[in-house]
Amino acid sequence: MATMTGPVLVTGGAGFIGSALVRFLLAQTQEHIVNVDKLTYAGNLESLEGAIGHPRHDFEHVDICDGAALHAVFQRHKPRAVIHLAAESHVDRSIDRPTDFVSTNLCGTATLLMVALEHYTGLHADAAAAFRFVHVSTDEVFGSLGPDGQFSETTPYRPGSPYSATKAGSDHLVNAWHNTYGLPAIVTNCSNNYGPYQFPEKLIPLMTLNALEGRPLPVYGSGENVRDWLFVDDHVRALWLVLQRGRAGETYCIGGRSERTNLAVVQSICASLDQIEPLSSHQPRSQLIDFVKDRPGHDFRYAIDSTKIERELGWRPQQSFESGLQHTVDWYRTHRTWCSRVLDGSYRRERLGLGSPG
Repeated sequence: MATMTGPVLVTGGAGFIGSALVRFLLAQTQEHIVNVDKLTYAGNLESLEGAIGHPRHDFEHVDICDGAALHAVFQRHKPRAVIHLAAESHVDRSIDRPTDFVSTNLCGTATLLMVALEHYTGLHADAAAAFRFVHVSTDEVFGSLGPDGQFSETTPYRPGSPYSATKAGSDHLVNAWHNTYGLPAIVTNCSNNYGPYQFPEKLIPLMTLNALEGRPLPVYGSGENVRDWLFVDDHVRALWLVLQRGRAGETYCIGGRSERTNLAVVQSICASLDQIEPLSSHQPRSQLIDFVKDRPGHDFRYAIDSTKIERELGWRPQQSFESGLQHTVDWYRTHRTWCSRVLDGSYRRERLGLGSPG
């Protein structure tokens, strides 16, 4: 790949994975970052510790659906690469408000692709050869696995929720822009991320915060649904490798090789907190588990075969599930001010995903 100059533009850089990527790039590389984020409920400047005011970080408060604003950002900063993370990402919210997901994940991605393509076609030959567009997606686009097997780069798409359907559509759009227009794009599909700064509607932070306070721990159905868990810092290292060494037009699956049932994850959180911060009643937190009505269309199992990225790019997860979970639980236990600030009234850990589409 040719020598690259100019900043890396990160969309959704104030979200969970995006902010982890920004923090990583500022700490571990000399990259200049242009951070584009709409700052929805899940995008918080509070998550950009050490980035705001950093000389290699420029924040742009822009919605990816706003083509004119995006065009101005590209004109102003002239990025040498794009890592696209901006998305509506919570399955339960997609059940309640699917049109929000269509707007951001499909229309926003299409808008970003059009602006990125215009930018790319105007680059000189060396800069064009170096340019990359990395689209960050999910294993949920592949649908649900049975007890056996793993997803890979050749698995057919079978999305089962409004969220995964819009992410699948965005993957197809990115590949279409590569095949039709020659945009040097790469798609990644990751398993379930967890770690610090994750908005507390997702399983691990929600259960950790509820368990800290001795509140009920709502587990969907029987808790036997299986996910492959990927520590967020391992994920962003993979994205950096993909940007540096990935081949345009390729897809890379990124997983943690850490399958756990939802119930086992919650039980591990309970056991960890019981050891380091017991409840005043000395009640085992596992007694707080409350089996609730399952999510509509709840996929049974996800698991990723990461052989391709391991073989071609030399990536391996550095955290085991046990070490990553302990780090995450400790972080939420000691960062309750962050949690209270991001929980600004729009979400109070109530059950989502049971209503009719809005």
